[in-house]
Order: sequence, then structure tokens, then C-alpha cells
Amino acid sequence: MRADLARWRDVRRLTVGHRRAIAVAATLSLAGSALALAQPILARDAVDTAAAGTVPWPVLGALVLLFTAQAGTMALARYVQARTGETMMLRLRRALIDHLLRVRIRDLDRHRVGDLIARAGGDTAVVRTLIAQSLGSGIAGVAGLAGTVALLAWLDPWLLIAVSVMFAIAVAALLAIVRRLRTASRGAQEAEGALVADLERALGAIRTVRAGRAEACESARAAGVARRVRDANVRMARLAAVSGPANDLAVSGAFLVVLLIGATRVAAGQTSLGQLVAFTLAMTYLAAPIGEIFLAVTAIQQGSGALHRINEVLALPRETDPVPARPHTPAGPVLELRDVWFGYHPDRPVLRGVDLVVPARGHLALVGPSGAGKSTIFALVERFYDPDRGTVLLHGQSVASVPYGRLRATVGLVEQDCPLLHGTLRDNLLYGSGPVGDDELHRMLALTSLTGVVAALPRGLDTDVGEHGRLLSGGQRQRVAIARCLLSRPRLILLDEPTAHLDPDSERALADTIRDVSRVCALIVIAHRFSTVRGADRVVVLDGGRVVADGTHAELLRRDAYYRRLAASAEPLRVSR
Repeated sequence: MRADLARWRDVRRLTVGHRRAIAVAATLSLAGSALALAQPILARDAVDTAAAGTVPWPVLGALVLLFTAQAGTMALARYVQARTGETMMLRLRRALIDHLLRVRIRDLDRHRVGDLIARAGGDTAVVRTLIAQSLGSGIAGVAGLAGTVALLAWLDPWLLIAVSVMFAIAVAALLAIVRRLRTASRGAQEAEGALVADLERALGAIRTVRAGRAEACESARAAGVARRVRDANVRMARLAAVSGPANDLAVSGAFLVVLLIGATRVAAGQTSLGQLVAFTLAMTYLAAPIGEIFLAVTAIQQGSGALHRINEVLALPRETDPVPARPHTPAGPVLELRDVWFGYHPDRPVLRGVDLVVPARGHLALVGPSGAGKSTIFALVERFYDPDRGTVLLHGQSVASVPYGRLRATVGLVEQDCPLLHGTLRDNLLYGSGPVGDDELHRMLALTSLTGVVAALPRGLDTDVGEHGRLLSGGQRQRVAIARCLLSRPRLILLDEPTAHLDPDSERALADTIRDVSRVCALIVIAHRFSTVRGADRVVVLDGGRVVADGTHAELLRRDAYYRRLAASAEPLRVSR
């Protein structure tokens, strides 16, 4: 009972802002039902008049008008219902997409991207069916059923009793089926989400799949999930297949009972032929509202599973700006970490009491083995995560009190895998940077050694870079990502291994860019190539989540044995490239 109330509350929340349109659709459906209910009475008069030997032209004309008006009214009602459903689904999808794009990174990391995409696509389509079939049609169905039963009782209460027995049996069977539909629908939606997630997994790493000759493995994996989808949908189809004949059997049985009992009553003079025809015609209208009610209940049962999955996403915590505080005047170092502890799992800290001060200008290199916590520091500075203990300060202000938009306008990030978005090269360069003049754009292309790349492209800056930028080389994608970051003019730039995909000439050009940029803002560079480290104003060495050394490259080589080992192990790798 409590779950049913929760489902109805969810449906009611969907209708906020659209109840007037729903009322219009329901009113039109009711008007169509009323026009339909007037037809049996006119049909009775037409049959009785014709039985007396007179052609009832006025009555026939009125019937034609009623049929036409009913058809037009019901068509308009269905259009209003469909349009309202599409509008409500648009609002739901926009809310879902907007929420997903602002969900905390920590919570996004716990879900499969493909399943979240399926909830914004397939699940909302199921909810659209719920809206279209359960609101206007369901309301009109209840009213139409009440009106039809009242008309049948007025025409012949004895025949109504016989019809009611037949339909009661069918309704009892349908209710038992509907309860099982909810479980089957939830399983089908979850399987659909898993299928999309598996396909996104394989296509997102298609080069790895091909290189590893894993096509058959991935195909078999997806096929197994597809079978789960098929099985869940077959269960739903089986239930629907049983429900249809149950309804049809009730209608057919009721017709047979009415004809047999009605013919007996006409022969006995207890009713007229016109009265029997009117009752039979009215009974045909009984099937429509019952069908609408059944479809509405079925849609609610099927849609409740999809709506539950959507509500799970909407319940995920999102990034929320802090309560506005007093205006802050930038002061002190651009970045400071004070005794910062953090772990992706509570019992396994990645950072252990890190202290770090970054001045307003200059080039700082972070070095250390994989897993030392270098990328984690970047994630905390961008506030993708919050520290478990300690404080991260931006210009002397805790990042927890800085609005996300202002924080990320101040801090630019270039990720190691340099993701580009589907679109043109110009779109990717200007992404998030605001208005940029052509002179500034071309200056940045020159700084990042992209001028020649743009000139070689078939449409220059308006060339499509492909999905994830796959039509560009790895080094080109990296330079585009660096140029995009620089165009937004941040005060602090985080570069995660910027030279990983660069050839020697491009690496030298980037070193010049880093030197020029470090004169006007701060740069923190995660570096494994010691050619990058040598040009840094300061080097911070991390190991095991702690800062173990700090100084210039030359100073650390002279006084720190651990740093000398890192440099010695990295130099052969640099030469091999």
C-alpha cells in the first residue's frame, strides 16, 4: 500500500505545471464519451421508427453528426494528450541531464555511464507512455465507465447484471496480471540499462578491443545481456498476451449473453427491439473505458519501474555552491594545501598530510612514482573531491567556500588523456573560454605549435575532429587541450603530463610556452619526463602520499638520493623516445 502511494506521489509530481493541459485532454475525452453515450438513445429511436415502416431521416442525420463530432473530439483529445506527454518528458529529460552534469564526481564514479545514459533515454520514453495513457485517458476512462454503466442501468438493469458478471471475472484476472507487470517492467528497464552500458564500454575502447582481438568476447558479453532484455520483454509480452484475450473474452461473452437474454425478452414483449439495439450499442462503449483504465493501470505499473530508476539518479548528490559569503580579496599564494589527507576509500588514504604552497607565478613540477598522489592533488584543487582532513586554499580562501564556477574559472586543467568533444576544432578550442578574438586565437595556436596543423586540415579550424577527437593524433589532441585551457586565461594551470604524446620539436615548443605562461600565472605540471622537470622553478617530490623532497632540480640532484634514483630511472626512457 505504501509503495502504491509513493508511485502515485511520483506521478503527481510529474504533473506540476501541466495540470491545465491534462484537464483539457480529460475534458475532451469526457466530451467524446458523452457524445458516444447519446448515440444508443438515437439508435433506439431510429430502429423503433424504422420498425414502424418510416425512414427516420432526422434521427439518422443526428447520428451522423454525433459520430463525426465524437471522432473529431477524441482525435483532438489524443493529440493534446500526446503533446502534453512530450512536453512533460522534455522537462523530465532536461532536469535529468542537468542533474547528471552536476552530480558529484565521487558519486558518478560509482555508476556505469551507459546505464545513466539509458535512464535519460529509454526510461524517460517509458515514462512518456505512462503520462499519455494514465492521466488523460485514465481519468476519462473512469468517467466514461461510470456514464456507460448508468446508461445501461437506465436501458435495462437486468441485462446489466448479466454483463457485470462477465466483466467482473475479466477484471479480476487483469488485476492479477497487472501486479506482475510491475516486476517484469523493472527487470526489463534494468536489463536495457545494462545493455547500453556494455555497448558503451566496448565502443568507448574499440581500439583496445580490436587490438586485443576481443570482439568475440565483447559480442558474447553484450549478447548475454541482450538475452536478458529479450527474456524480460517476453515475460511482459506473455502477460500482455493473456490480458488481451481475457478482455476480448469478456466482451464476446457479454455480447452473447445480451443477445440470448435480450432476444428472449423481446419475444416475450418485455422490451422492444430498439431498446435491445440501444443496449447492445451502449455495451460496445463499455469496452473502451475499461480498456483505457486497464492501459492506464498497466502504464503506471510499467512506468513506475522506469520512474524509480530516474528518481534514483535525481537523488544523487550534486555539486552545490556554498552560501554566499563576504567578498574575498585575493591575497597570498595562489594555492596552498595544509595537512591534506584524502582517500578514495576511507581505510586507504592516498594523500597523507600533504603541505604545499604555490606562488602566484612560476612553474612547479610534481614528480613521483605512479600512485604517489599527484593526480589526486589535481582532483582536490579542482574540487572534484573534498579532502577528508586538512584545507585547500585558493588565494587564501578555502575552496569549500568558493563557488564552483569561480573556482574552475581560476584553475585550468589539462588532463593526461586530453579528451576532445565531438565538433569542430574551433568548437574545442573555444569550449568554455567565452568570447575570444581572432588575434588571440591565432597567437595561442602559434604558442602551442598548432598553426601548421590547422593549415594542413581540409577546413582549417572548422574541420570536424571526430568522436573524442580521434581524427587528430595524440600529440595534436594534447596541444589542443593546452590551447583551450590557456584561452580561458586562468590564474593557475594544472598540466597532467603534458609532454606524454609530443615529439621532440613539439616538446621544445611547449617548454617555451610553459616558460612564457609561468611569467604571468602559476603552473603545476605532473611530469615524468625530466626534460620537463629541468625547466621548472621548483620541484616537489611525492611518495606514498607524502611530500618527501622540495627544491630545484639541481638542488635535489645534489642532496636527495631518492630524487637521483627517480631521475636515473627516467632518463633511459626519455632517450628511447
